Amino acid sequence: MPVLDRESSQDPKGGDGLPKLPLPALKDTLDMYLKCMKHLLTEDQYLKTLNIVKQFGAPGGLGELLQRKLTERRANQANWVYDYWLNDMYLNNRMALPVNSSPAIVFPQQSFRAPIDSLRFAAHLISGVLEYKSLLDSRALPVDYARGQLAGTPLCMEQYYRLFTSYRLPGAERDTLVAQESSVMPEPEHIIVACKNQFFVLDVVINFRRLKERDLLTQLEKIVRMAESEEERLPPIGILSSDGRKEWSESRCVLMRESTNRDSLDMIERCLCVVCLDEGSAPLLNDTNRALMMLHGGGVAKNGGNRWYDKPMQLIIGADGCCGVVCEHSPFEGIVLVQCTEYLLKYMVGSPSKLVRAASVSELPAPRRLRWKCTPEIHKLLSASADKLQRLVMNLDMKVHKFTDYGKEFIKKHKMSPDAYIQIALQLAYYRCHGRTVSTYESASIRRFQKGRVDNIRSATPEALLFVKAMTDGKFTSDPEKMEMLRSAITAQTKYTILAITGMGIDNHLLGLREIAKDMKIEKPEIFNDEAYRISNQFILSTSQVPTTVEMFCCYGPVVPNGYGVCYNPQSDHIIFCVSSFHESPQTSSAEFVKCLVEGLFDMGDLCNKCNPGSNSNKPTLTLEMQTQTEANWRKLFAL
Repeated sequence: MPVLDRESSQDPKGGDGLPKLPLPALKDTLDMYLKCMKHLLTEDQYLKTLNIVKQFGAPGGLGELLQRKLTERRANQANWVYDYWLNDMYLNNRMALPVNSSPAIVFPQQSFRAPIDSLRFAAHLISGVLEYKSLLDSRALPVDYARGQLAGTPLCMEQYYRLFTSYRLPGAERDTLVAQESSVMPEPEHIIVACKNQFFVLDVVINFRRLKERDLLTQLEKIVRMAESEEERLPPIGILSSDGRKEWSESRCVLMRESTNRDSLDMIERCLCVVCLDEGSAPLLNDTNRALMMLHGGGVAKNGGNRWYDKPMQLIIGADGCCGVVCEHSPFEGIVLVQCTEYLLKYMVGSPSKLVRAASVSELPAPRRLRWKCTPEIHKLLSASADKLQRLVMNLDMKVHKFTDYGKEFIKKHKMSPDAYIQIALQLAYYRCHGRTVSTYESASIRRFQKGRVDNIRSATPEALLFVKAMTDGKFTSDPEKMEMLRSAITAQTKYTILAITGMGIDNHLLGLREIAKDMKIEKPEIFNDEAYRISNQFILSTSQVPTTVEMFCCYGPVVPNGYGVCYNPQSDHIIFCVSSFHESPQTSSAEFVKCLVEGLFDMGDLCNKCNPGSNSNKPTLTLEMQTQTEANWRKLFAL
């Protein structure tokens, strides 16, 4: 039986009364592991894995020893997997943060008629940030409750309190997530404003009073004027934070040799957030190009140096109306970023801009430019980092597609879970593109528990494979049989979702067993050296549902070189998909994946209508005229 109790947390930041994360039974996890992997392995691979798993789980064996140690760890910690998971998912990862790790939220396209308009927008946005921060400081943020499966359960709020108080410090072998604790008398709070690759300190609290929006605008205008000074301009040091974590750690050590640089780094590392005033960049501001600008800034020639990637919140305001947020992912999940961002956008709509004249404007001290002392060695490091960022920019293959023929209401009318339905559509798209199914990651929130982050929903189920084969290869499978297979696949997906969100998924448990063995100085167990374990953790399809209640969308890059990153936002009558891959991989194409995804969604919708005609109130079925037009649009969109 799994270990489960209702021990309360004394965490004042939102864990009160929540249960501890359960520890699944060893046998349950091993059995589910075999079930999840069997259809993804060759027969020989599976037989080998079956023997290894049996040996690991044998009575009195190594698995039972490690399970006992995990049980002890659970008794002594608020969350037995949290540190293991944080290190494995983020802090041990040596890849560059942009594209590979940091997701972005893209705002609706803004219409700025004059340069001052973008600064007004920035001042209003900063006011919203300060308002939200005051909610956090006063512990006035309402508790979140679960939506979707098992709705209504209170969720851990701890992640919110890291939005503006944490920093990811690069390390040679492992990064450190630094969390600042506010004191009774904090020093004046500040944000960092990036403009033309220069960094400025903007105090938002002066003499214990928060700056008004008019004052913020005045200070931003001063910053823009200071940034335009050619003789004062310094090298784009922010480029260094876009490099691999080991390289950035080494570059930071070089910077730290000079006291001027130490002071500047300290101001950045302790700021509330970074506000990036970008220059206009993309000639065509469609959804795809705006997503690219958020993820990497367009490289050195555009806004790639106007960033500081270690800070969790970077608010991007482009002079051309391309705006959004880039987040360093280790302190919090996407849904926390979404909740904060929705608050900001709703604040800007619901709270009119307060740009009235104020007598205090002239009394404000000027913002301060951060100084850097750059040696020839630092210039060389900057050049190397810039080259790597440019390669990343050129490599990212992104396609944002708004599927408008139906949305989640159509799926609900057919009595299916929208998330499960979309996950099956993603399996169908991959199978049609590549003729196989692959290990798939779908993030599942475990915030029902103390310090809960995420586990993995393994969407590549045997039931999904049966369905996608029937839709692709099964010429003699009848529509009612296909519909039965779809419902079976939806049921399997939903069951695993419930397992994952209730702390019974296999990925965190296997990670815990692996890491506790390392802690005990035991040689890595054979189950974790097995080819099947490598395959199970190579998430060629990395997916996440990030729903929003205001007009915006989330995007991110793939997690493996030959993979896809797929973020989707289901709305009542449409679904936004952000599909990413790498141009360097000959096996992947974001445009081709989207084409297969759209075709699959039409086919699945058509199947639902044929087999459930009574539910056909929002039909996606194509008329001949619509189909001809859709095919023409595909050819135009994908240059086929």
